Parts: sequence; structure tokens; C-alpha cells
Amino acid sequence: MAKKSWAELTRQQKWRLGVLGVVQLALQFVVLRDIAERPADEVNGPKAGWIAASFLNFAGPLAYLALGRKN
Repeated sequence: MAKKSWAELTRQQKWRLGVLGVVQLALQFVVLRDIAERPADEVNGPKAGWIAASFLNFAGPLAYLALGRKN
């Protein structure tokens, strides 16, 4: 499957990519804010590691939300 340039994408494909980008940024914002406000003893593992993981597309923020917080 060949990569397409932005100009080659349909309007619907551009819209979907834009929505996915906004969702990803929102997830990362929520995670970074939670890490900043949550005490270190309420986080599973080092905070710095979770901050780095939050930059891994959708997987990092979702992993933190599922596994990184002690409830």
C-alpha cells in the first residue's frame, strides 16, 4: 500500500485524521495533567516513565489510564 500525500486524501480521510489527532492530543493532555497532579505514591511505576510513554500514540495514554494509576 503506497503512502498518499495530504493532497491525495479525500475530504473524509482528512476529517478522520483530524479527529484522530484531536482525540490523541486530548488523551495525552488528560494523562499529563493527571500525572502532574497525582502524588508519586498513587502512580504504578516512575512518573517520568509514564510521561515518556504518553507520547506513544494512543497506546501510551491508554496504558497509563488502565495500568498506571492506583485507585
